[in-house]
Amino acid sequence: MVRAYSRIFNQMRPVYDGKKNMYTREPLPIGKDRVELEVTLPGDSAVERQFRISIKWVSQVSLSLLEEAMEGRIRTIPYESVLAIDIILRHLPSLKYVRMFLYLFCRGMFYELKGSKLGGGREVWFGFHQSVRPSQWKMMLNIDVSATAFYRSMPVIEFMAEVLDLPVQALVERRSLSDAQRVKFTKEIKGLKCEITHCGNMRRKYRVCNVTRRPAQTQTFPLQLENGQTIECTVAKYFFDKYHIQLKYPHLPCLQVGQEQKHTYLPPEVCNIVPGQRCIKKLTDTQTSTMIRATARSAPEREREIATLVRKAEFNADPFAHEFGIAINPAMTEVKGRVLSAPKLLYGGRTKATAVPNQGVWDMRGKQFHTGVEIKVWAIACFAQQQHVKENDLRNFTQQLLRISNDAGMPIVGQPCFCKYASGVDQVEPMFRYLKQTFQGVQLIVIVLPGKTPVYAEVKRVGDTVLGVATQCVQAKNVIKTTPQTLSNLCLKINVKLGGVNSILLPSIRPRIFGEPIIFMGADITHPPAGDSKKPSISAVVGSMDAHPSRYAATVRIQQHRQEIISDLATMAKELLIQFYRSTRFKPTRIILYRDGVSEGQFFNVLQHELRAMREACMMLERGYQPGITFIAVQKRHHTRLFAVEKKDQVGKAFNIPPGTTVDVGITHPTEFDFFLCSHAGIQGTSRPSHYHVLWDDNNLTADELQQLTYQLCHTYVRCTRSVSIPAPAYYAHLVAFRARYHLVDRDHDSGEGSQPSGTSEETTMSSMARAVQIHPDANSVMYFA
Repeated sequence: MVRAYSRIFNQMRPVYDGKKNMYTREPLPIGKDRVELEVTLPGDSAVERQFRISIKWVSQVSLSLLEEAMEGRIRTIPYESVLAIDIILRHLPSLKYVRMFLYLFCRGMFYELKGSKLGGGREVWFGFHQSVRPSQWKMMLNIDVSATAFYRSMPVIEFMAEVLDLPVQALVERRSLSDAQRVKFTKEIKGLKCEITHCGNMRRKYRVCNVTRRPAQTQTFPLQLENGQTIECTVAKYFFDKYHIQLKYPHLPCLQVGQEQKHTYLPPEVCNIVPGQRCIKKLTDTQTSTMIRATARSAPEREREIATLVRKAEFNADPFAHEFGIAINPAMTEVKGRVLSAPKLLYGGRTKATAVPNQGVWDMRGKQFHTGVEIKVWAIACFAQQQHVKENDLRNFTQQLLRISNDAGMPIVGQPCFCKYASGVDQVEPMFRYLKQTFQGVQLIVIVLPGKTPVYAEVKRVGDTVLGVATQCVQAKNVIKTTPQTLSNLCLKINVKLGGVNSILLPSIRPRIFGEPIIFMGADITHPPAGDSKKPSISAVVGSMDAHPSRYAATVRIQQHRQEIISDLATMAKELLIQFYRSTRFKPTRIILYRDGVSEGQFFNVLQHELRAMREACMMLERGYQPGITFIAVQKRHHTRLFAVEKKDQVGKAFNIPPGTTVDVGITHPTEFDFFLCSHAGIQGTSRPSHYHVLWDDNNLTADELQQLTYQLCHTYVRCTRSVSIPAPAYYAHLVAFRARYHLVDRDHDSGEGSQPSGTSEETTMSSMARAVQIHPDANSVMYFA
């Protein structure tokens, strides 16, 4: 276009955001009227395609305003200027690589790197993330190495074999796919682009909309003959008559492509998966672990890779950056950080021992829970087959569990009242009802599972929402081969599910804010996987129920699909404040809320709605009740990485920054209150610090107080004796929302067809799902989600 219309562009180099915005250094000589240009471009096949492009002046973006904001002369950052610079610097890379648009300031470019197969027709592509960010005195370019899953470019027959975990040879045999296989294949290929291979150079591309139930040899479609007559013709016969192709796989179903009502069918053997398609569907557990192994880099390795990327990018030779007068310093920014001291943790028992974390980890050996629960009535249900987990394995597991739990200060008195084998989802509810009715006051049911199974979701549905009984699932492999570490971790979870307290922050070293009644809340929203438009989003809010804080209560709601604001926050917060008062006999004078799952583009909207909802919750309880609210957004999904300059400061096998590393200068926002805190010890790969934005603070906390408080809360997560990457309340909110997904499983009935049961309105479905996630009062009084 620029070449064809040189009189309009006059040697200017415009940049384009890939959607609808184009930026130029100076106004184009077209005035403010809309101008239409015609451009001819090469198409997918040999045929050229004509496009009509409409250009209209919209507005002027001022970079001098951004300069004023960086220098502190104005308080508001002009984000349209930030976006313009971002687009200018991404224009050249976007011409070279596959672009992946995630959100306003989170974009990646990917290039293929062979040899990183994930299975199921997927592979890893490596690339880089690039975005522009305002910092304390100048604009920063955030560069990071990145990786994501793409679909492999391969024949659809091979793709089918990989998805179904079969050798290709098995598909040659004249057997049709089972219903389960067809549904599985449909779920994977639906929405993907395929190109045809049976028309020579004309490699036309189609999007798959479905997979036929019938094979090519019996699947018919209306074919119009030359004489105008319409007959029903099978796909196999059509391909033989029209293209002289005798199908090798006539017994396999066809791909339905294009618009569903048009009945366009293609045999899978004449189609290839189009390259460069990002996988937005959830990876399997095996694929996820393969991905982690393929992408994990130690901190020094990642630092070198980023430096190499920047060197190869040659930003200062970028003609588009030069066009707009942008220069870049290719050196990594050096910032001053500090390492916060870890809190001490108080245990119970006779010794009242304290634990001092070392590099984010501490040991519970020789210590007992702060408040251990005595377990008198408990049961075991084994859903693994008896030949796999033998009775002797269960006996040995029970003995070891009794020993470890007793050492931990959570004595299990005697053998289980019930220990039976079971199979299948249908046995869960009758068995649990029998246990509750037969054994008065059954406290705990331990369930042995044979790997990943639908039984887990049913156990949690029945235990959490129907009967209100504590359940603990254990993998069969951990029963057959027990280790003290695994059993100790089980005890950490069981104790809090029964109302116990594992450990507390040593009261003498807690920040001054603990001097008054305070409730810590965590809030999160989980959305269904991309591409799933039927399932709702789930919001969860948890609140601390004691002064330590150690015990938490949870509230959970379903809400409209992909809604980013917690719609029922006022009622949820009110419920938690009432529970706090019942537990402590105090009304909180301060509320500290850690809100997870908010991107920077949503800060203003979320704060506006959710802060008002928190205030409403307080006013609903008592007129004039106005506790101070501190509202903090927690972000883990970002691309800022911190590397220790000095070797002596690096810790662990991956040479990461030490736990407790905090940075609040140099790379933080010029006007807002934010900081980076790496609170955990990275086990594998490069540690990712969490980014905290204080969106509102009635409590006038200093940066030091808030950083120290946040770091201490990262040590109160009950599931492990390690500091975790985000504060415990935010983590618990995530667990609660994630658990609610399991409570909905039996109402999802994912057939792969994506249909809704006939005769059910959306309102009825939403209300039945809302009931499905309601927790039984007995379970809601403890940390059932741990």
